[in-house]
Amino acid sequence: MRQRIGILLDSATFKGILLNKTGYESLNLYNKAAEELMLKPFYMTLHKIRNKTAVGFAYNGTRYKLEKTKLPSVTHNRAITLISSSKSKLSKLAENTVLFNRFNRYSKHRIHRILIKKPELRQYMPHTVKYSIANLERFAMKYTSIYIKPSSGSVGEGIIKMSQVRNGMWKITLMKGKSIIKSKKSTLSFINNFIGNKKYIIQETIPLALYKNRPYDLRVSVQRGIDGNWKVTGIVGKVAAKGRHVTNVAKGGRVRRYEELFQESGFPVLEAKETIRKSALQIAQFLGETIPHLADIGLDMGLDKDGKVKFIEMNARDQRITFKKAKLFQTFYKTYLTPLQYGKYLLEARNKVSTRN
Repeated sequence: MRQRIGILLDSATFKGILLNKTGYESLNLYNKAAEELMLKPFYMTLHKIRNKTAVGFAYNGTRYKLEKTKLPSVTHNRAITLISSSKSKLSKLAENTVLFNRFNRYSKHRIHRILIKKPELRQYMPHTVKYSIANLERFAMKYTSIYIKPSSGSVGEGIIKMSQVRNGMWKITLMKGKSIIKSKKSTLSFINNFIGNKKYIIQETIPLALYKNRPYDLRVSVQRGIDGNWKVTGIVGKVAAKGRHVTNVAKGGRVRRYEELFQESGFPVLEAKETIRKSALQIAQFLGETIPHLADIGLDMGLDKDGKVKFIEMNARDQRITFKKAKLFQTFYKTYLTPLQYGKYLLEARNKVSTRN
C-alpha cells in the first residue's frame, strides 16, 4: 500500500486545485514525483485541518477527490504563514505530523547573523546591518554604493540603491530604474522618510559580474534528498533588465543558463559551477544545523568581477519558476522530486522507529 505524504498549500492555491489554477505551484510535478516514489500525495490547507484530521484533496492518478482523513505522518510545508493565527495553527499541525520546512519566511538580517557565526562562511557575506539612520550615515562614509532592502521582502519590492556620483552628490535608484540625484544630506533624509517605520537592512553593494553590461546573480536550489542530506538540485542565472538594479524576474530580469553567463564573464564554467555548488552546500548545511526542519531552500548567490562567491539571500519558499523559464525542465522537475524524496526518507525513518517499538 502506498504511503501518503502531505503537501500544505496556501488557501488560494488549495482553492484553485480543481480549476487547475495553482499559480507557481505545479501539482502535476508533485503528482509525477509521488508516482515515481510510490507515494500518495494529499493536498491540505491550514483552515481545513482540525486536530489530527484534515479535509483535503487526494490524487488517484487521474483526478482529485476531496476527502476527510487522518493527517499524513509527514508533510512538506509550502504555505506562507504571516499572521499570528496561521502561525499558531501551523505549530499545532506540527504536533501531529513531521512538518518540514516548517517556517519559510526569515528576515534577511537573521539569516546574515546566523551565517557570520561560522568563520568559513564569512568570506561569502557582504557587510550587512539593520537599518537605522546612524548605520546609513556610517555606510555612506565607508562605501560608494549601498543597497537598502526590506528585511523580509521578496521579488525585489522596495529595494533602493544609493550610489555616490560626483561632487558629494548621491544617486538614489528606485524601482523601474527611476533615479534621483541629491546631496548626501538630502539623500539620507529622503531614504529615511521613504522607509519610515518599516524594517529594512543596509548592505554594501556587491560588484556583480556582468552579462552584456548588466549585473547577474544565480538562483541555487539546495534541498535535502532521499538520504536526508543536502544536495544542489539546480543552478540558473538571473540578469537585471536594462537600467534596473535588481535581477528579480518579477521586476523584468531575464533568466539565462549559468554556462552562458560564466562564458560571457570569462570564468571557467566547470570551475565556477563547482565553486558555487560547494559554497551553497556549506551555507545550507550550516543553516540546517541552526534552523530546525529546514529542507528546501533557494539561495541567491553572486560572483563578483573577480569570480569570488557572494551570498545575497535565502528563500525558504523557492518558487522554482526560474528553472522552467530557462527551459531547464528536467531540473524544474527535480526541484519537486527531491523534497518528496526527503519526505519518503522521513516516512521510512518513522516506520523503522514504529517497528522497533
